[in-house]
Amino acid sequence: MMSIYMIVLSLIVIGIAGYSLVYTFKLAGQEKRLKGEYDTDIPDVVKEHPYIRNPIFVSILIATILITLFIIYWSVRYLS
Repeated sequence: MMSIYMIVLSLIVIGIAGYSLVYTFKLAGQEKRLKGEYDTDIPDVVKEHPYIRNPIFVSILIATILITLFIIYWSVRYLS
């Protein structure tokens, strides 16, 4: 069984990851609406997969997975 500290830590991690993901989507939406004169054309590969090719989304996904695995590891190893 997980201790209250692990549950709180898990909720904080999920909250931060969710907030950063929503905030990044919000910023990405603003970038689509803004068209500058100095922007170059976006490659077709990036247009087809804008979220997979975005390093911010990839780093949020990887960090969330690693932190979740770390929490699960610590809770299984030391609390069971």
